[in-house]
Amino acid sequence: MGVTVRVPAKVNVQLAVGSARPDGFHDLANVFLAVGLYDEVTATPAPALALSCTGPGSELVPLDETNLAARAALALAARYGRPADVQLHIAKDIPVAGGMAGGSADAAGALLACDRLWGIGASRAELLDICAELGSDVPFALVGGAALGTGRGEKLEPLDVGGGFHWVFAAAEGGLSTPAVYREFDRLAEGRRVPAPAADEQLLAALRTGDTQALAARLANDLQPAALSLFPALRDTLATGTAAGALAALVSGSGPTTAFLAADESAAERIAAALTASGHCRTARTATSPAPGATVV
Repeated sequence: MGVTVRVPAKVNVQLAVGSARPDGFHDLANVFLAVGLYDEVTATPAPALALSCTGPGSELVPLDETNLAARAALALAARYGRPADVQLHIAKDIPVAGGMAGGSADAAGALLACDRLWGIGASRAELLDICAELGSDVPFALVGGAALGTGRGEKLEPLDVGGGFHWVFAAAEGGLSTPAVYREFDRLAEGRRVPAPAADEQLLAALRTGDTQALAARLANDLQPAALSLFPALRDTLATGTAAGALAALVSGSGPTTAFLAADESAAERIAAALTASGHCRTARTATSPAPGATVV
């Protein structure tokens, strides 16, 4: 009697970060691309809200109401005046604390799964409104594909993608806290003017045309210096993937997962093999993009 939803990871092909706002957030120009690494969230009837989790890194996932998936179920139940009587099981495949929005994906998956399980039938706009309340990356996990996120990333404009892209993602030993990376960004920015974030039109054009070489030339992440400052070993991982033939390499979001854009599937497999053999990362996975958003399976 359960409902299972599959939700994708993301990579930020551009992450432009403005200075800190009075509310502590940062204005962003965040070009999201959903990639084919997925978590699955299954909702089944239960006497009260409960969580379980399996898969790589599952021991790091909180199983109480601090979990974004639990918060999603509670938010939906509160909005529609019903109990959050659900068991949520998360089957992890997206790296935990890896800058690929795994927790946000789980929240979007839980929201859609509970909506279907409880027969609420909320509109896409209503679900997106709850997503935005939960976190900056949650709305994109619901819609997938490609999108430009502005504000703190929650205001989405869908983007056209004219072809597929091949990626390798190297999961580091250990994690990085997103708030800690933003604090380090602010520390590194002290005393200099931080420009207002804006989408790179050449990067958007590369997505529209599916031009891998052009996209590689425009990949950018303003959080990368902060992530490297906190996790210097990532420099070795980036260098290894580049030496193995990646067209471009960058830290994914707030890290510490690193992303490598490859020319084609065979190149991606070679890069993944080199990263695995190097000992500079825990695992290296290939994936393609764009990928669909949260989907009932």
